[in-house]
Amino acid sequence: TIDSLDGEEIEPYANRLFRAWKLGQAGEDNGVLLLVAQNDRKMRIEVGYGLEGTLTDLHTKLIIENDMVPAFREGDFSGGIAKAVDDMVMVLEGNPEELEARGTRNQQAPFNTDDLFFAIFISIWAIIFFGSIAASILPPIFGQKIGPGRYRWLGMTFEPSRRSSSGWSGSSGGGWSSGSGGGGFSGGGGSSGGGGSSGSW
Repeated sequence: TIDSLDGEEIEPYANRLFRAWKLGQAGEDNGVLLLVAQNDRKMRIEVGYGLEGTLTDLHTKLIIENDMVPAFREGDFSGGIAKAVDDMVMVLEGNPEELEARGTRNQQAPFNTDDLFFAIFISIWAIIFFGSIAASILPPIFGQKIGPGRYRWLGMTFEPSRRSSSGWSGSSGGGWSSGSGGGGFSGGGGSSGGGGSSGSW
């Protein structure tokens, strides 16, 4: 862990540390760096070339999002780091299934009451809107004319010509984006091409 990145992006900073510390075995490129910049509220898992096929970007992303971010937001830095290390070891030992299954469970969206209220609103609006159309069209077809522009249908009197129409429009949008990157380099004990993931809390 470090206090601050001093304005530098975490990806090149992690790459430079990886090279300076010569992480991993020479010729194996099997080093891993877990970097936390506490004041900047950022973290990164940098993976050496030799482990990119085992400890994939997906795995490091899941570890950051599921282990580190929740713990860090609660102020439990040591717990988040310990859990992240445990999960990295689990993946490197050839057991990534639990981590991947946990990520799948966490991706399932919880029930959102806002969505329910929106659906109810749309349903009511549709009933009113299409009900108005039906009240304008159906009485002249199926009802009995009882006067100029007046019809009796289903026991009620309709005057379609006096109805006014109204409408509404709206738009919504949202999105998200994320990205990570880093340059490639080689060190005496290993090399990294920017594999891994970054996050913040």
